[in-house]
Amino acid sequence: MNPNLKWKALFILAVILFCLYFLFGYPTFPTSLAQVKENFSKQIKLGLDLQGGTHLILQVQVQEAVAQETDTTVDRITTALRNKNVHYDEVRRADDTHILVRNIDPSQYSVLSDIVGTQYSNVWDMAPAAGETNSYTLTLRPGAIAAIQEQTVTQSLETIAQRINALGLTEPTIQLHGRKDNEILVQLPGVGDPAEAIRVIQAGGQLELRLVEDPATYPSVAAYMAQHTVLPAGTELLPGRSENRTSSGASDTGEVWYVVSRAPIVTGRDLRSAVETRNTTNPGTWQVNFTLSPEAARRFGPFTQQNIGRNMAIVLDHKVNSAPVINGRIDDSGMIEGNFSQESAHELALVLRAGALPASIKYLEERTVGPSLGADSIRHGVQASVLSLIVVMLFMLVYYRLSGGNAVLALILNLVILLAVLALFGAVLTLPGIAGVILTIGMGVDSNVLVFERVREEIRNGKSAPAAVDAGFDKAFLTIIDTHVTTVVSAFFLFLFGTGPIRGFAITLTIGLIANVFTAIYVSKAIFHYHLTKMDRQAELSI
Repeated sequence: MNPNLKWKALFILAVILFCLYFLFGYPTFPTSLAQVKENFSKQIKLGLDLQGGTHLILQVQVQEAVAQETDTTVDRITTALRNKNVHYDEVRRADDTHILVRNIDPSQYSVLSDIVGTQYSNVWDMAPAAGETNSYTLTLRPGAIAAIQEQTVTQSLETIAQRINALGLTEPTIQLHGRKDNEILVQLPGVGDPAEAIRVIQAGGQLELRLVEDPATYPSVAAYMAQHTVLPAGTELLPGRSENRTSSGASDTGEVWYVVSRAPIVTGRDLRSAVETRNTTNPGTWQVNFTLSPEAARRFGPFTQQNIGRNMAIVLDHKVNSAPVINGRIDDSGMIEGNFSQESAHELALVLRAGALPASIKYLEERTVGPSLGADSIRHGVQASVLSLIVVMLFMLVYYRLSGGNAVLALILNLVILLAVLALFGAVLTLPGIAGVILTIGMGVDSNVLVFERVREEIRNGKSAPAAVDAGFDKAFLTIIDTHVTTVVSAFFLFLFGTGPIRGFAITLTIGLIANVFTAIYVSKAIFHYHLTKMDRQAELSI
């Protein structure tokens, strides 16, 4: 045998053995047919449409993040004006994108202008307020609004992905959905009961530490309004649980309302860690200990020092979880108490560790795909693939005779390599992915037809069998590369702009095309050369 052909054969055999081992012999070497099937099922991961699971479409309420940015700016401008002893009536949020500074001392206008110009020049525009003297309106710039909205969606996507991945779910899909409307697609293959995942996503984890402005609590919003008529500037009413105890010592769990500052001192974005631990003061319950970033600690320390003896509301998802008294200065750590069970404390710590959602989430669509439907899809997909493969094999054997067997071997090896690469990189096989497998079979046949017709043409022109084979492969090579590259480019754009199942089709097709170049050119040519070395020089090539 030609030494060059010998090395080609050894390389092809090594590729085949590696693929077979990775498909059927990994992670444990099989000792029975059942073990082979089990290994194969572990290696080939199925998508949502094949194994069933949960499909969710979420919408991020980005306007909440815009409003929070406005509230934060109100608080910072108020603090800056007070530090510089500027006289004014009020600084308040007019709406989500406007701030009103009322009746500022005209002689001190330059201080306000300097604060806005140096700290907020790229975010806020300032102009005189309509209908009011010595008052000014700050307007959030459209570019800043767009940036906040984009950042909010991106952070929400990353946070949801971290939370879902922390649950240990298999091959989830978390990605942007569509081009507009701030939507996120979440697919959880194999999760027939998505309650835990949905609960973690819904637990927005928007931790905020706010100062309680009124030590009294109220049974309802109407009860507060009956006594005070209007809320103080920069405050809002939030619901929470009563922390009073009855005469028997049990907690009063009725809902009450707190008057808290609108601007938080610390938010979930400032967290660095959160861990659940047993509550030593209330046996049988759990608490969540958290630590803050250095920047947040620099703000939190002076705040707690100045407000010793007052209540601080721990707000989770716009509800007051508890309102403990500030007994001393707190710099970089604290705790959340709320009669948590171990499970609820663990989930809260998980949510906070994964990061705070910058805005709430609205569920637009929730769909569960049953495993029986996925089994039907697998059965029909496999039947279509096998049927198409058999028909193609029969055609190649009948039309190209013995050379058709060469094409059949190349097709089978192509499929083995395709499945092995999917398993190697942990790609998920979807129903459109099965369609990609069928299309790969068609492209493989097309490549072999191009080569075989070229070889036939060269034989008709009077060339010997070895020369015809070499010329046929050489002349068909550029055409095969051209068709495969254009198809791969199309698949790339499908992957770039498509959703999960379409991406699965693009991935499967691309891997199949690359494998096809190897099998249709390298493997098929090696088989031809091996056959020619065994054939009589005067014999005709069976093609």
